[in-house]
Amino acid sequence: MGPGHRTISSAVLGGGLGERAWIMNAQVAHGYRRTDPERHLAALAARAGVRGPGVGLMTAADVSAYAHARDGGAEAFVTAGVDVRGWAARPGEGAAGAPDPGTINVVVAVPAALTDAALVNAVATATEAKVQALVESGLDCSGTPTDAVCVVAGSPGPGREAHAFAGPRSLWGARLARAVHRAVRDAVRHETPAPGY
Repeated sequence: MGPGHRTISSAVLGGGLGERAWIMNAQVAHGYRRTDPERHLAALAARAGVRGPGVGLMTAADVSAYAHARDGGAEAFVTAGVDVRGWAARPGEGAAGAPDPGTINVVVAVPAALTDAALVNAVATATEAKVQALVESGLDCSGTPTDAVCVVAGSPGPGREAHAFAGPRSLWGARLARAVHRAVRDAVRHETPAPGY
């Protein structure tokens, strides 16, 4: 990825909004119980030889079975493990602490610069496209309890005007939505998940 890129992410390592130089989607064992996932991801990144600030996601899904889709310059990369899935709004209290990894991880890249607000909008658009793909794939859910998303876009600067919108009817939002939709459908196509709840 290199310099000149900003990300917005819900990842454990490098989450939030900022300049990032790399993204890593690390596969961990089912039943992962480490209480220091940020430190663990930083160590994996160091072993991989990456330098500078980056984004580290984790999943128990097979990262070699990722799906990739492109649309008009936008690209989406998705890993999916949907054994534990459900709807975001369900009765009951949430649990404290780090959730178990299982996870649909979505990484989407846009070759244009986006404003801060458009980056947030892109996260919402990618999530809507993910849910649409899950429902159209016959999965009665909005995702898993541990889904993560990362949107990468160019940094605004001289001669590089930032787009102010990334909703599903904007230029880049429509493209990233279609890319995420296709990649999620491809990623879950060969899954044989347990019944949802």
